[in-house]
Amino acid sequence: MSSVIPRAGRLQQAGQWMQRHGSTIRAIQWVVVAVYAFLIVVPAVMPLPDGAAHLWNNLTLAAQFVFWGIWWPFVLLSMVMLGRVWCGVLCPEGALSEFASKFGRGWAIPRWMRWGGWPFVAFGLTTIYGQMVSVYQYPKAVLLVLGGSTVGAMIIGVLYGREKRVWCKYLCPVNGVFSLLARLAPFHFKVDEDAWRRSYTKGEHGHRVIPINCAPLVPLRNMKGAQDCHMCGRCSGHRDAIALTWRSPSEEVVQLGDKAANPWDTALILYGLLGIAIGAFHWTVSTWFVDLKQIFAAWLIDHDILWPLDTNAPWFLFTHYPEQNDVFSWLDGTMVVGYIVVTGLVYGTALLALLAAGTRMLGKFDATRLHHLTLALIPLAGVGVFLGLSATTVSLLRAEHLPLWWVPGLRLGLLAAANLWSAWLAWRVTRRYTSALGSRLLAMVWFVLALAVADSAWYLMFWGFSR
Repeated sequence: MSSVIPRAGRLQQAGQWMQRHGSTIRAIQWVVVAVYAFLIVVPAVMPLPDGAAHLWNNLTLAAQFVFWGIWWPFVLLSMVMLGRVWCGVLCPEGALSEFASKFGRGWAIPRWMRWGGWPFVAFGLTTIYGQMVSVYQYPKAVLLVLGGSTVGAMIIGVLYGREKRVWCKYLCPVNGVFSLLARLAPFHFKVDEDAWRRSYTKGEHGHRVIPINCAPLVPLRNMKGAQDCHMCGRCSGHRDAIALTWRSPSEEVVQLGDKAANPWDTALILYGLLGIAIGAFHWTVSTWFVDLKQIFAAWLIDHDILWPLDTNAPWFLFTHYPEQNDVFSWLDGTMVVGYIVVTGLVYGTALLALLAAGTRMLGKFDATRLHHLTLALIPLAGVGVFLGLSATTVSLLRAEHLPLWWVPGLRLGLLAAANLWSAWLAWRVTRRYTSALGSRLLAMVWFVLALAVADSAWYLMFWGFSR
């Protein structure tokens, strides 16, 4: 049963302002497109920075800092704080894809594109490929990965849909991540189902309802939560039934999680954000990676198999920048891919086993219950990716000799807050399935063990490997 949306407050008025000023939002999007294009194209055709370059006097370093030091970490943070406002108001790929679809062929969306596994697969492949070409370090790799993604978004826009963001809905590599994090946002565009039904009665008596173009293809009448909504504001006030509204940050995970959770969300959380992403952040600082590479290299030399040690791979396959003394051999590149994949499998499977045991404590094993409980890990998964990306921020600032004594404490604080948030969500989820205190406590024991496993990755990265 839907609740009645209260009289317009400031938040609802903000949504209505967005609806009235759609042209302003579109103008902002084109400004972002211009800045984005400049930052990915111009550094790629400039010489790589030398040892004397600084953030304030070298465009390549400045662009690197903007993209990986500020842009992506805080886009992730914005999802938790504001929902998918980035997608609806600022994202250049979304704007370009929607613009291209306005003049495109308008083909029907094919069945293969609707496959539910694309968010996980696209995230995994993009993350691994980014490490193969060192996307955090080199502008040509940025142009290849981000620029390639943008071109893909425009091609999909030309071919499918009409004024829609088909790319964003189905193929965007970070769509799944954004969808998960937005479930924690403290507000969303809420649909009052009673008011929607009443609007039909008004329509029968001559009240004209202006149709809404929902670019991300969200079924507005049945929209629940914020996971798919791009927060563009176009639907605010539609049929007097949609309004920007406050909510508890736990509402979507706890109350709607059993209906929305699915195996691909579980895979993205456990094997993606808490698996593949961890491997991608780990390998550059991992002493295990170095030791394994030396073992394999020695074995190859002993057996007179030398071609894997060659460094003739093209830069668009494996990192190849001789002038920077940064060149991957075929062994290096294969090791990077293998390390990331194995890390993802180990962490993902360990976490899945622990959560399955916790689910079993709540009664007869049920897959829906498992997927629902997994959603409680979203805060820790999100903070982990934020910390991993912000490691680039810290490295760039450290190179400028800025005081960073506060970083370890901030990292610990964020991890502690994320652990508590995830545990709180899990505790509330368990109450949905049983009122027996003993069963809930046993389930939480397994969940806390899962938290400890995830935390071990960040201990190793920030403290363990540096010893």
